[in-house]
Amino acid sequence: MKLTETNYIETINGYSAARWQPLLDLIPEIENATDFGKMKGGEINEDEILMPYAVEASIISRFREVIYEIPVIVDFNWPEWEQGKEIVSDKHFDFDSIDIPTKCKIISAIARNDRFCDGVLLSAFQSGMMLKILKSIKGQIA
Repeated sequence: MKLTETNYIETINGYSAARWQPLLDLIPEIENATDFGKMKGGEINEDEILMPYAVEASIISRFREVIYEIPVIVDFNWPEWEQGKEIVSDKHFDFDSIDIPTKCKIISAIARNDRFCDGVLLSAFQSGMMLKILKSIKGQIA
């Protein structure tokens, strides 16, 4: 099923706790992770420029698979979503103050942005933002 701006709220709000479980099962591993990966490249070797790229830990790959399987990825114009930009730029944002569909839009924007700017998803894990989002989802499902 494809989540769009016209159906994502109703669809996501209709998900059972069991449907969320594969995503929530990642929380302990994320909490215990000591390394999510690193950026490589960005240097010039002789006549070759190596563009920066992310080398991600396996938890990020599994996370990516799960968010597409459930799905939580919303198809919307994420580059123009000003509220989302404000939320992710606020290190102290209280994710409990927004509903689960909005959290899914945040996850979507980060995951989609990562396809164009390698390392965005890695950064969301390294900063702890993704863990905060997942814990907030868990708290609102329970």
